[in-house]
Amino acid sequence: MSVSIGELADGLIIDLDKVPKKYEGLDGTELAISESQERMSVVVAKEDAEPFIKLAAGENLEATAVAVVTETPRLVMNWRGKSIVNVSREFLNSNGAVRQMRVSIQKPNKMAESEIELNADELTAHLANLKYCSQKGLVERFDSVIGAATLTVPFGGAHQLTPTQAMAAKIPALNAETNTCSLMAWGFDAEISTASPYHGAVFAVLHSLAKIIASGGGRKKCWLTFQEYFERLGEEPGRWGKPAAALLGALDAQLGLEIAAIGGKDSMSGSFEKLDVPPTLVSFAVAATKQQNIITPEFKRAGSFVYILRPEEQDFAELRRFFDNAERVIAEESTLSAWAVGPGGTAEAIVKMCLGNRLGFETVRPLAAGGGFGGFVIEAETEIPGAELLGKTIAEYTLKTPDYEIALEKLQDAWERTLEPVYPCLIEQSGEVESFTYGEGVVIKPKNRVARPEFVIPVFPGTNSEYDTAAALEAAGAAAEMLVVRNLRPDWLEQSVEALERLLQKAQMLVFPGGFSGGDEPDGSGKFIAAFFRNPRLTEVTRDLLHRRGGLILGICNGFQALVKLGLVPYGDIIDIADTCPTLTFNTIGRHQARYVHTRVSSVLSPWLSRCAPGEIHTVPISHGEGRFVAGDVMEDLIRNGQIAFQYCDVKGEPNMSTFINPNGSMLAIEGVTSPDGRVLGKMGHSERAGFYVGKNIPGSKQQPIFEGGVRYFR
Repeated sequence: MSVSIGELADGLIIDLDKVPKKYEGLDGTELAISESQERMSVVVAKEDAEPFIKLAAGENLEATAVAVVTETPRLVMNWRGKSIVNVSREFLNSNGAVRQMRVSIQKPNKMAESEIELNADELTAHLANLKYCSQKGLVERFDSVIGAATLTVPFGGAHQLTPTQAMAAKIPALNAETNTCSLMAWGFDAEISTASPYHGAVFAVLHSLAKIIASGGGRKKCWLTFQEYFERLGEEPGRWGKPAAALLGALDAQLGLEIAAIGGKDSMSGSFEKLDVPPTLVSFAVAATKQQNIITPEFKRAGSFVYILRPEEQDFAELRRFFDNAERVIAEESTLSAWAVGPGGTAEAIVKMCLGNRLGFETVRPLAAGGGFGGFVIEAETEIPGAELLGKTIAEYTLKTPDYEIALEKLQDAWERTLEPVYPCLIEQSGEVESFTYGEGVVIKPKNRVARPEFVIPVFPGTNSEYDTAAALEAAGAAAEMLVVRNLRPDWLEQSVEALERLLQKAQMLVFPGGFSGGDEPDGSGKFIAAFFRNPRLTEVTRDLLHRRGGLILGICNGFQALVKLGLVPYGDIIDIADTCPTLTFNTIGRHQARYVHTRVSSVLSPWLSRCAPGEIHTVPISHGEGRFVAGDVMEDLIRNGQIAFQYCDVKGEPNMSTFINPNGSMLAIEGVTSPDGRVLGKMGHSERAGFYVGKNIPGSKQQPIFEGGVRYFR
């Protein structure tokens, strides 16, 4: 324990580090400190300070001045004998400047408060509306699974079509495992905010909190932060009234719901000539929970009961009770999925919940839109007492209401087509592909047995999966060594070559992780890695690792691209690459693809694949813009030698050229290939990004045991 004591005009400031939970002073006074508090400062009168002074003296600790409280109302900070801060308390109270502005808050425009029932045509148009349509083509441009910690990917279900309402991710823990995760969701509606900035802000807070609860979080452990964006305000009271009304609405919602906002970002320059942005206050809700508590919104099975929970009143006291009750209901074991209803109403909720697993729905009442925050739609195995029944899930991919019946294929098409010209997803690419099976098993043997093989991961500028890869191999029983390749100066680059050479001389495995080396260089990524390993010293030590010592090499995504450019796959050696050699080029869809895919094990001839079985299907995430494997005459050799390790396939294990199944358009739907002897494996799918509950809203077997196979080979 340490105690620091500073003099005051009328007392002392006591600063305690690592204080005990309870301290009894020499004069009999007792100081109780909460369990979670590791450091605190207290102010005591001089006559009460003796116990603390004696405590410091008894522990042989120095008492150092923390601060001196003076009668002069100024903050003074001295450093090295010089005054570096000297400001008045009045200045601090004003946050640096005092400014007054006349504000005029306008009466809200007419707002739609009730739901509007939709017929079949209106429902189709509703889902095609820019406000509710699919943004999948945009979202898939961003990698959401780096870190092997993403519990809910942006689109869930076997067909990856149900949008996730909240981001859920495990708390990062290096060399450790945690079941604590964070939840984050947002709330904002431009139409409500335009009609009334006050009500728009209230709705933003309500909806962001509702999404947290629908995902398995809770109100009492939820915090907010705001993003504000308004027109240029000038000197007009009416324009100033918009952010004033929005902030009042957000404050009322915080006080009423008993949750607080921390920090935020604002901008008051959203104007161009006569165009103004709508009054914007986006609420971001953040919470922590256990990963096993996470609920995802896609309907899980046919025959489930689907209910809606609605608040009886819209006053904050009732909303607090409603949210807490909804949290308890959603936490029940019988709850399968949940959706926080917004202005899209039950129409948006039901259809989007159906899409992910291609389930249908039969309602007991018409679907509706509007109404602002409309409660929760909950899929449950059993009855929810006191909740209103909406209907049941059915196996047929159809929406059946009391008034009409419509194929969900039609609704899905309307939902997907709106942004298709801007962010394409549905390009024409189809055709069956032959599936290959090589099941004889590993032929080659290691030169030496090792209980705990060592592997080396070179980290290049742009590499982003080194920690995931190291964790996967260490979990399989190997020992990791990472080396950061420094390229800012020629001498640093040479030092990196020397260091990597030394590491490879004693290692059993070389592993190239994924990323964007060199920013995904023009005309093909992975070129910097390949150029680096063409250094004669690294070329020689790599050949020694493979051919003399019988080591293994693995390359994933960007690492696969480097292996192809070196010739290590499919040729098994570092060679001069010709135009006729296989390559990895731009995805047929013309953009980055980041989502999960199914891959089929085609060969088990490689040591990396020794824990796999021919025909086994794994569900792995991909994230690449240049993953299309193209080969010429060498393709016949790959087929004959059993070098095709994995093929993209559907849920039944059938390879196919459709974009959803084969995301980059690879020839023969190839996802991974090996060298002729199997010692080198290159693949696009991120097998290292697996873990407990990771990708919870995507069904399938996500544990691909290539790392275990590599370690087992040396044992």
